[in-house]
Amino acid sequence: MKKHKVIISGGGTGGHIFPALAIAKELEKKHKEIDLLFVGASNRMEMQKVPVHGYNIIGLWISGFQRKFSIRNLFFPLKLIVSLIHSIYIIRKFNPDLVIGTGGYASGPILFVASKLKIPCVIQEQNSYPGITNRLLGNRVDKICVAYDNMQRYFPKEKIIITGNPIRQNILNFDKKNSDVNDFNFKNKEITVLVIGGSLGAKSINQVVEKNLKIFEQNKINIIWQTGKNYYSTNSNFIKTNMCKNIMVLDFIKNMSDAYSSADIIISRAGAIAISELCFVAKPVILVPSPNVAENHQYKNAQSLVNKNAALLVKDKEANCKLANVLIELCENKDLQKELKKNIKNLAISDASEEIATIALNLIKK
Repeated sequence: MKKHKVIISGGGTGGHIFPALAIAKELEKKHKEIDLLFVGASNRMEMQKVPVHGYNIIGLWISGFQRKFSIRNLFFPLKLIVSLIHSIYIIRKFNPDLVIGTGGYASGPILFVASKLKIPCVIQEQNSYPGITNRLLGNRVDKICVAYDNMQRYFPKEKIIITGNPIRQNILNFDKKNSDVNDFNFKNKEITVLVIGGSLGAKSINQVVEKNLKIFEQNKINIIWQTGKNYYSTNSNFIKTNMCKNIMVLDFIKNMSDAYSSADIIISRAGAIAISELCFVAKPVILVPSPNVAENHQYKNAQSLVNKNAALLVKDKEANCKLANVLIELCENKDLQKELKKNIKNLAISDASEEIATIALNLIKK
């Protein structure tokens, strides 16, 4: 079996890193003789996350262009030139058969250089509204794997393949029947709501939970609350002071599969990978899109589910006055819960990593 050499590039957020890792695992399953190299941004989270999974990673000196005035933008042209030169060096030395980009500005220079050198290239775009890096590279790459319909507005139609988004392996092992034997159980049998706002936390969501703890308790609602690392200390102390028995508070949930299993309803941000996992889990969902993302793409991701009656949406700026009421009404409406579960389940795609890996390997064979 001929050895294949593949570069996978992407990062900045978990939404770009998790798909990259999932694709890497699937490539290894499909082709035993494969040499993988990751390329990321030297100061971002991929430099810590990727080596934990046993892969080598090289960091580029690159960052995004700030849309608001920032002194950092003065360094952007220099960083781009340095990263392009570094990418040429990486590709010449590693000599890949294929380059895969999962988004984020780190993937830009390496994909650009690879395409100029006629090396097969694949983009995996998670969002319904692509980031600027992938939009600029769309005409240069060979295939573009997407998760949403109507992406021909941004990419050449003939290159687009709808694959869905890769899902983490531990989520694929999610078992709805396992809810009685994990760490996220309450002694009572009341309805349980999982609240997740990302690894760093979501200020607006956290404020709503803290403000309405007593109301949730009165309505017999259990809360599994991932506050995020930035808010854990304050919120955990608040829970202890107020002796709230129906709240389980954590800074970060490592075993998300068990948390999903225990939840009857989920409140979440609307990142593309989060939505793909939520579709697979198939629980009633209230989405609160983050306003602090490029091109407001989380709102567009969420709206695509709302249009199919597969989720409820509360705008971030309206969370303080609406989110608690929407949650309580959903808890009381069993028919709506059933409808949301059925519709979101219809959107689930569990084999995206396998299909993307197949597409990538076929390009090498050609």
